[in-house]
Amino acid sequence: MRLSPEAVPLVLQTQLDGLAPHRRGKVRDIYDLGDTLLLIATDRISAFDYVLGSGIPDKGKVLSQLSAFWFEATRHIVPNHLLETDVRRYPPALQPQAEMLAGRSMIVRKTSPVPIECVARGYLAGSGWKDYQESGAVCGVPLPPGLRESDRLPHPIFTPATKATTGHDVNIREEEAARLVGAALVERLKSLTMELYAFGTAHAERCGILLADTKFEFGLTPDGSVLLIDEVMTPDSSRYWPRDLYNPGRPQVSFDKQYVRDYLEQIRWTKQPPVPSLPDEVVARTREKYLEAFRRLAGKELE
Repeated sequence: MRLSPEAVPLVLQTQLDGLAPHRRGKVRDIYDLGDTLLLIATDRISAFDYVLGSGIPDKGKVLSQLSAFWFEATRHIVPNHLLETDVRRYPPALQPQAEMLAGRSMIVRKTSPVPIECVARGYLAGSGWKDYQESGAVCGVPLPPGLRESDRLPHPIFTPATKATTGHDVNIREEEAARLVGAALVERLKSLTMELYAFGTAHAERCGILLADTKFEFGLTPDGSVLLIDEVMTPDSSRYWPRDLYNPGRPQVSFDKQYVRDYLEQIRWTKQPPVPSLPDEVVARTREKYLEAFRRLAGKELE
Protein backbone atom coordinates (compact mmCIF):
# COMPACT_ATOMS: atom_id res chain seq x y z
CA MET A 1 0.00 0.00 0.00
CA ARG A 2 1.39 3.39 -0.97
CA LEU A 3 1.14 6.27 1.44
CA SER A 4 -0.32 9.58 0.32
CA PRO A 5 2.15 12.49 0.32
CA GLU A 6 0.40 13.97 3.36
CA ALA A 7 1.18 10.81 5.37
CA VAL A 8 4.88 10.75 4.52
CA PRO A 9 7.29 12.56 6.90
CA LEU A 10 8.95 15.49 5.15
CA VAL A 11 12.64 16.17 5.80
CA LEU A 12 13.61 19.67 4.71
CA GLN A 13 16.58 20.25 7.01
CA THR A 14 18.61 18.08 9.32
CA GLN A 15 20.27 18.75 12.63
CA LEU A 16 22.26 15.99 14.31
CA ASP A 17 23.09 16.21 18.00
CA GLY A 18 26.71 17.16 18.52
CA LEU A 19 27.41 17.50 14.80
CA ALA A 20 27.39 20.65 12.70
CA PRO A 21 26.79 20.29 8.96
CA HIS A 22 30.03 20.38 7.01
CA ARG A 23 28.04 21.82 4.12
CA ARG A 24 24.44 22.26 3.04
CA GLY A 25 23.75 22.02 -0.67
CA LYS A 26 20.49 22.65 -2.44
CA VAL A 27 19.35 19.13 -1.57
CA ARG A 28 22.04 17.39 0.53
CA ASP A 29 23.27 18.02 4.05
CA ILE A 30 26.84 16.79 4.50
CA TYR A 31 28.38 15.95 7.88
CA ASP A 32 32.08 15.34 8.54
CA LEU A 33 32.55 12.15 10.59
CA GLY A 34 36.35 12.37 10.66
CA ASP A 35 37.59 9.71 8.26
CA THR A 36 34.31 9.63 6.36
CA LEU A 37 31.36 11.82 5.36
CA LEU A 38 27.65 11.37 6.03
CA LEU A 39 25.49 12.43 3.08
CA ILE A 40 21.80 13.04 3.80
CA ALA A 41 19.44 13.62 0.87
CA THR A 42 16.64 15.87 2.08
CA ASP A 43 13.26 16.42 0.42
CA ARG A 44 14.17 19.94 -0.67
CA ILE A 45 13.58 20.77 -4.33
CA SER A 46 15.15 23.58 -6.30
CA ALA A 47 14.16 25.22 -9.55
CA PHE A 48 15.71 28.11 -11.43
CA ASP A 49 18.55 28.16 -8.87
CA TYR A 50 16.32 28.61 -5.81
CA VAL A 51 15.24 26.10 -3.17
CA LEU A 52 11.45 26.25 -3.16
CA GLY A 53 9.19 26.71 -0.15
CA SER A 54 7.74 23.20 -0.52
CA GLY A 55 9.47 19.86 -0.35
CA ILE A 56 8.62 16.64 -2.18
CA PRO A 57 7.96 13.73 0.23
CA ASP A 58 10.27 10.74 -0.37
CA LYS A 59 12.39 12.66 -2.91
CA GLY A 60 15.53 12.36 -0.78
CA LYS A 61 14.98 8.61 -0.39
CA VAL A 62 14.65 8.23 -4.16
CA LEU A 63 17.91 10.12 -4.73
CA SER A 64 19.84 8.19 -2.09
CA GLN A 65 18.51 4.70 -2.89
CA LEU A 66 18.76 5.12 -6.66
CA SER A 67 22.35 6.35 -6.30
CA ALA A 68 23.11 3.30 -4.14
CA PHE A 69 21.58 1.08 -6.85
CA TRP A 70 23.76 2.62 -9.56
CA PHE A 71 26.89 2.63 -7.37
CA GLU A 72 26.53 -1.13 -6.94
CA ALA A 73 25.62 -1.74 -10.59
CA THR A 74 28.62 0.19 -11.96
CA ARG A 75 31.42 -1.07 -9.69
CA HIS A 76 32.77 -3.09 -12.62
CA ILE A 77 33.36 0.19 -14.51
CA VAL A 78 34.78 2.40 -11.77
CA PRO A 79 35.05 2.16 -7.95
CA ASN A 80 32.97 4.62 -5.93
CA HIS A 81 32.94 6.32 -2.55
CA LEU A 82 29.97 4.45 -1.04
CA LEU A 83 30.81 2.64 2.21
CA GLU A 84 27.50 2.04 4.01
CA THR A 85 23.74 2.64 3.71
CA ASP A 86 22.49 0.40 6.55
CA VAL A 87 21.83 2.73 9.49
CA ARG A 88 22.18 -0.22 11.89
CA ARG A 89 25.88 -0.18 11.04
CA TYR A 90 26.29 3.59 11.46
CA PRO A 91 28.39 4.93 14.37
CA PRO A 92 26.65 4.96 17.78
CA ALA A 93 26.46 8.78 17.75
CA LEU A 94 24.06 8.61 14.77
CA GLN A 95 21.71 5.97 16.19
CA PRO A 96 19.32 8.47 17.88
CA GLN A 97 18.54 9.78 14.38
CA ALA A 98 18.37 6.33 12.76
CA GLU A 99 14.70 6.63 11.78
CA MET A 100 15.26 9.89 9.92
CA LEU A 101 18.49 8.68 8.31
CA ALA A 102 17.12 5.35 7.12
CA GLY A 103 16.81 5.17 3.34
CA ARG A 104 17.99 8.73 2.68
CA SER A 105 21.61 8.70 3.80
CA MET A 106 24.94 7.05 3.13
CA ILE A 107 28.40 7.04 4.67
CA VAL A 108 31.04 7.65 2.03
CA ARG A 109 34.79 7.80 1.67
CA LYS A 110 36.42 11.22 1.62
CA THR A 111 37.99 12.30 -1.66
CA SER A 112 39.28 15.45 -3.29
CA PRO A 113 36.45 16.27 -5.73
CA VAL A 114 37.53 17.01 -9.29
CA PRO A 115 36.25 20.57 -9.97
CA ILE A 116 34.37 19.77 -13.17
CA GLU A 117 31.03 18.13 -13.91
CA CYS A 118 31.29 15.30 -16.43
CA VAL A 119 28.20 15.47 -18.63
CA ALA A 120 27.19 12.86 -21.20
CA ARG A 121 24.52 13.72 -23.77
CA GLY A 122 22.78 11.33 -26.11
CA TYR A 123 19.91 13.63 -27.10
CA LEU A 124 19.64 17.31 -27.97
CA ALA A 125 17.89 19.00 -25.06
CA GLY A 126 18.20 21.69 -22.41
CA SER A 127 21.26 23.94 -22.62
CA GLY A 128 22.63 21.69 -25.38
CA TRP A 129 19.66 22.53 -27.60
CA LYS A 130 20.14 26.24 -26.96
CA ASP A 131 23.86 25.96 -27.73
CA TYR A 132 23.15 24.07 -30.95
CA GLN A 133 20.62 26.65 -32.12
CA GLU A 134 23.21 29.39 -31.70
CA SER A 135 26.33 27.64 -32.98
CA GLY A 136 25.49 24.29 -34.54
CA ALA A 137 27.60 22.69 -31.80
CA VAL A 138 27.34 21.75 -28.13
CA CYS A 139 30.28 22.84 -25.96
CA GLY A 140 32.38 23.07 -29.09
CA VAL A 141 31.40 19.59 -30.33
CA PRO A 142 30.09 20.10 -33.90
CA LEU A 143 26.83 18.36 -34.79
CA PRO A 144 25.06 17.74 -38.13
CA PRO A 145 22.78 20.53 -39.36
CA GLY A 146 19.00 20.20 -39.24
CA LEU A 147 18.64 18.46 -35.88
CA ARG A 148 15.42 19.07 -33.95
CA GLU A 149 14.91 19.59 -30.24
CA SER A 150 15.08 16.22 -28.43
CA ASP A 151 16.58 14.41 -31.45
CA ARG A 152 18.86 11.50 -30.70
CA LEU A 153 22.46 12.45 -31.48
CA PRO A 154 24.46 10.44 -34.03
CA HIS A 155 26.57 9.30 -31.06
CA PRO A 156 26.76 10.38 -27.38
CA ILE A 157 29.03 13.32 -26.62
CA PHE A 158 31.06 14.46 -23.60
CA THR A 159 30.37 18.06 -22.54
CA PRO A 160 32.06 19.08 -19.28
CA ALA A 161 30.94 21.93 -17.06
CA THR A 162 32.39 23.90 -14.18
CA LYS A 163 30.79 23.34 -10.81
CA ALA A 164 28.88 26.27 -9.38
CA THR A 165 28.21 26.65 -5.66
CA THR A 166 25.33 28.96 -6.57
CA GLY A 167 23.47 29.35 -9.83
CA HIS A 168 23.90 27.22 -12.93
CA ASP A 169 26.93 25.14 -13.80
CA VAL A 170 28.72 26.63 -16.81
CA ASN A 171 29.28 24.48 -19.90
CA ILE A 172 32.89 24.49 -21.11
CA ARG A 173 34.87 22.92 -23.93
CA GLU A 174 36.95 19.83 -23.35
CA GLU A 175 40.14 21.85 -23.93
CA GLU A 176 39.19 24.23 -21.13
CA ALA A 177 38.52 21.30 -18.79
CA ALA A 178 42.00 20.01 -19.65
CA ARG A 179 43.49 23.37 -18.66
CA LEU A 180 41.66 23.20 -15.34
CA VAL A 181 42.54 19.68 -14.24
CA GLY A 182 45.03 18.31 -16.78
CA ALA A 183 44.61 16.61 -20.14
CA ALA A 184 45.37 13.09 -18.89
CA LEU A 185 42.76 13.28 -16.14
CA VAL A 186 40.12 14.72 -18.48
CA GLU A 187 40.77 11.90 -20.95
CA ARG A 188 40.33 9.34 -18.16
CA LEU A 189 37.14 11.00 -16.90
CA LYS A 190 35.74 11.26 -20.42
CA SER A 191 36.30 7.55 -20.98
CA LEU A 192 34.62 6.66 -17.67
CA THR A 193 31.75 9.07 -18.32
CA MET A 194 30.94 7.59 -21.71
CA GLU A 195 31.20 4.01 -20.41
CA LEU A 196 28.90 4.82 -17.47
CA TYR A 197 26.45 6.58 -19.76
CA ALA A 198 26.38 3.63 -22.18
CA PHE A 199 25.71 1.25 -19.29
CA GLY A 200 22.98 3.50 -17.85
CA THR A 201 21.36 4.05 -21.24
CA ALA A 202 21.17 0.33 -21.97
CA HIS A 203 19.66 -0.45 -18.55
CA ALA A 204 17.18 2.44 -18.74
CA GLU A 205 15.97 1.41 -22.20
CA ARG A 206 15.27 -2.10 -20.91
CA CYS A 207 13.10 -0.37 -18.30
CA GLY A 208 11.19 1.66 -20.90
CA ILE A 209 13.10 4.87 -20.20
CA LEU A 210 15.40 7.04 -22.32
CA LEU A 211 18.38 8.55 -20.49
CA ALA A 212 18.74 11.72 -22.53
CA ASP A 213 21.69 13.12 -20.58
CA THR A 214 23.29 12.90 -17.17
CA LYS A 215 26.19 14.28 -15.17
CA PHE A 216 28.77 12.50 -13.07
CA GLU A 217 31.17 13.71 -10.41
CA PHE A 218 34.50 12.14 -9.58
CA GLY A 219 36.93 12.41 -6.70
CA LEU A 220 40.59 11.55 -6.23
CA THR A 221 42.01 9.53 -3.35
CA PRO A 222 45.40 10.42 -1.82
CA ASP A 223 47.08 7.82 -4.05
CA GLY A 224 45.51 9.37 -7.18
CA SER A 225 42.81 6.76 -7.77
CA VAL A 226 39.57 7.98 -9.38
CA LEU A 227 36.28 7.31 -7.56
CA LEU A 228 32.72 7.97 -8.68
CA ILE A 229 31.11 10.25 -6.05
CA ASP A 230 28.04 12.32 -5.16
CA GLU A 231 24.85 11.04 -6.85
CA VAL A 232 24.56 8.78 -9.88
CA MET A 233 21.93 8.87 -12.64
CA THR A 234 19.11 10.19 -10.45
CA PRO A 235 16.18 12.30 -11.70
CA ASP A 236 17.98 15.34 -10.23
CA SER A 237 21.21 14.77 -12.15
CA SER A 238 19.70 13.29 -15.32
CA ARG A 239 17.08 13.86 -17.97
CA TYR A 240 14.82 10.78 -18.09
CA TRP A 241 12.03 10.40 -20.66
CA PRO A 242 9.38 7.67 -20.98
CA ARG A 243 10.36 5.77 -24.13
CA ASP A 244 6.74 5.16 -25.23
CA LEU A 245 5.99 8.91 -25.21
CA TYR A 246 9.17 10.00 -27.01
CA ASN A 247 8.35 12.43 -29.83
CA PRO A 248 11.28 14.56 -31.07
CA GLY A 249 10.81 18.10 -32.30
CA ARG A 250 9.61 19.45 -28.97
CA PRO A 251 10.30 19.19 -25.22
CA GLN A 252 9.57 15.74 -23.79
CA VAL A 253 7.52 14.41 -20.90
CA SER A 254 10.08 13.68 -18.21
CA PHE A 255 10.64 12.00 -14.86
CA ASP A 256 12.53 14.93 -13.40
CA LYS A 257 11.35 18.21 -11.90
CA GLN A 258 10.22 19.65 -15.24
CA TYR A 259 6.65 19.40 -13.92
CA VAL A 260 7.63 21.87 -11.18
CA ARG A 261 9.38 24.20 -13.64
CA ASP A 262 6.30 24.17 -15.88
CA TYR A 263 4.07 25.17 -12.95
CA LEU A 264 6.41 28.03 -11.99
CA GLU A 265 6.39 29.27 -15.58
CA GLN A 266 2.61 29.03 -15.63
CA ILE A 267 2.23 31.25 -12.54
CA ARG A 268 4.80 33.63 -14.08
CA TRP A 269 7.12 33.59 -11.11
CA THR A 270 9.84 36.20 -11.61
CA LYS A 271 12.55 33.69 -10.57
CA GLN A 272 13.52 36.07 -7.79
CA PRO A 273 12.63 36.05 -4.06
CA PRO A 274 10.14 35.60 -2.53
CA VAL A 275 10.26 31.92 -3.44
CA PRO A 276 6.84 30.32 -3.99
CA SER A 277 5.45 27.18 -2.44
CA LEU A 278 3.84 24.46 -4.54
CA PRO A 279 0.17 23.39 -4.53
CA ASP A 280 -0.60 19.93 -3.15
CA GLU A 281 -1.41 18.62 -6.63
CA VAL A 282 2.00 19.62 -8.02
CA VAL A 283 3.76 18.12 -4.98
CA ALA A 284 1.87 14.83 -5.33
CA ARG A 285 2.44 14.57 -9.09
CA THR A 286 6.15 15.36 -8.77
CA ARG A 287 6.54 12.79 -6.00
CA GLU A 288 4.90 10.15 -8.18
CA LYS A 289 7.27 10.92 -11.06
CA TYR A 290 10.30 10.38 -8.82
CA LEU A 291 8.83 7.17 -7.38
CA GLU A 292 7.96 5.80 -10.81
CA ALA A 293 11.49 6.46 -12.06
CA PHE A 294 12.87 4.58 -9.05
CA ARG A 295 10.51 1.63 -9.43
CA ARG A 296 11.30 1.21 -13.11
CA LEU A 297 15.06 1.61 -12.85
CA ALA A 298 15.70 -0.24 -9.58
CA GLY A 299 13.02 -2.86 -10.19
CA LYS A 300 11.62 -2.60 -6.67
CA GLU A 301 9.63 -0.36 -4.37
CA LEU A 302 11.28 2.37 -2.32
CA GLU A 303 12.42 1.16 1.10
